[in-house]
Amino acid sequence: MKTLLGIALLAGTVHAASAQAHETSPFTRIDTTITARDGVKLYTVILVPRNQSGTLPILMTRTPYGADAAARGMESGTRYPELVEDGFIFVEQDIRGMNKSQGTFVMNRPPGGTTDESTDTWDTIDWLVKHVPSNNGRVGMFGISYPGWLTDEALIGAHPALKAVSPQASMGDTWMGDDFFHQGAWRQTYGTEYAWMMEASKDQSVLPTPSRFDTYTWYLSFPNLDSLAKSIGAMNWPTWRRFVAHPSYDAEWQSRAVPLYLKHTTVPTLTVGGTWDQEDLYGPQATYAAREPSDAGRLNFLVLGPWYHGEWSGLTGDSLGNIAFGSNTSEYFRTKIEQPWFDYWLKGKGSKDFPEVRVFDAGDSTWKSFDAWPAKRAVTRRLYFHDDGVLSWTPPAQATAAADSFVSDPKHPVPYRPRPVEWTYGPGSRWRRWMTEDQRFVEGRPDVLVWQTPPLDSAVTVTGDIVAHLFASTTGSDADWIVKLIDVYPDSMPSTMMRGYELMVNADIMRGRYWKSWEHPAAIPSNQITPFTVDLHDQTYTFERGHRIMVQVQSTWFPLYDRNPQTFVPNIFEAKPSDYRAETHRVFRTAAHPSNVEVKVLPRR
Repeated sequence: MKTLLGIALLAGTVHAASAQAHETSPFTRIDTTITARDGVKLYTVILVPRNQSGTLPILMTRTPYGADAAARGMESGTRYPELVEDGFIFVEQDIRGMNKSQGTFVMNRPPGGTTDESTDTWDTIDWLVKHVPSNNGRVGMFGISYPGWLTDEALIGAHPALKAVSPQASMGDTWMGDDFFHQGAWRQTYGTEYAWMMEASKDQSVLPTPSRFDTYTWYLSFPNLDSLAKSIGAMNWPTWRRFVAHPSYDAEWQSRAVPLYLKHTTVPTLTVGGTWDQEDLYGPQATYAAREPSDAGRLNFLVLGPWYHGEWSGLTGDSLGNIAFGSNTSEYFRTKIEQPWFDYWLKGKGSKDFPEVRVFDAGDSTWKSFDAWPAKRAVTRRLYFHDDGVLSWTPPAQATAAADSFVSDPKHPVPYRPRPVEWTYGPGSRWRRWMTEDQRFVEGRPDVLVWQTPPLDSAVTVTGDIVAHLFASTTGSDADWIVKLIDVYPDSMPSTMMRGYELMVNADIMRGRYWKSWEHPAAIPSNQITPFTVDLHDQTYTFERGHRIMVQVQSTWFPLYDRNPQTFVPNIFEAKPSDYRAETHRVFRTAAHPSNVEVKVLPRR
């Protein structure tokens, strides 16, 4: 039998300078190119275990972030050590237009063209199973973030050899709830900084350089988005031009929305997400839910852990920021869930008896398994806003126009995390842990409304989707609505740092102009009570006895989200400085307009 290196050399596809493996590496490394159907050559690294005996499956990741660097991590033992020890042929590939691959890069390239990410994946798998010796004909695919989205794309017209996939922290819908927009509100820091990083240079060597360390100050120095774009040359980036041309949920964004076009599970799929994922919390939950109705073969599975974006891939996962979990949740995932998953589907080892859904409850520090999501025995309940800042399971009885009000001023927006707000991926950035920061840092601001329960007499476990229903008005004609569901720790906690700690369990934002339709924005009628729905997404969390449940409502979350002018304009990216005005917002709490947060509660056994 010819060696892999020999076959690759005969095919004329190996880069000779890189066909050698370091003596300390557990792999024989082959750097090659695979030609897609349109002739574009895709740079690919193949890592074959040195001690391979018999046939092995192929486990592949496609990435815009550098296949060479990813492969070096595998060789050094710092990347996926459990899977390396288990034994797979690993493949890392640069997608077209990035790093060492030919072609043109398109951010979240929509499917359906002559060539797209799904056809490139099909062509790659077809070449691998035909040319890599001693593979068993089974290919798995996984990846985190953009590589997770690419894993989802592989399911479109999936190659017959693709037998298991695990999209992790994947971008499900970048307008509805992932990187670039959340329910219509533009994610200013990420939309600016990520697009700059990805599109200013093919190899990402040109890094953004703001003039101020505290980006809260830097972003606030621009009176509108147009002045920001001109300052940094953002109109040179295709993604920024897409923001400006398509601020609403039109066909441009819907064509890239995985939950809208990938609703059938044909390949065993293990979707993985973090409940404090600061980048792509929505995607894993939405793609799993979209596939579930047609999953007659029970091939659709979900894991949600207490993690930031991708934390499960290499760390212990015993904590996030100041919150300790009492166990190594990331290690548990890699050894008890991920490895057995790929072993079963790609090697035929172990049992198929996987729970449909596994979620880590950070409130009581336990993994919970469910046969359906949300749990069938969960009961829908609502937490209602009352006067004097009281939050209660009992609806308000007032017949008059009882409301809490605040002035939202675009010149003095509420910071989304304690300042300084470092550049997202800059030195010392606290970006990864901001969602578990103590929310007391905004208490006392006149533009943040607060309601909370008394200390709980017994534990309350919420599971599934959490949705805020606001009845509100504004003196302007547009407004953003941010709602946070918070666990308030008792003042008697042993740790002084955790006494009275306000942990944000779930939170999100919606842009008020989309109160009627995501596709067609409309002005909010001034001084009229209007219903707004803010989806806070899925969670399983136990509020322990003695804790309080709190809800905060505000209208700015800066600079993560751009400032709403609060004057309706057709396109906020083209708003003038004079359009930005302070306005008074009111949140109503009457029998006719009972603002509340809807949760699903597990009955106590």
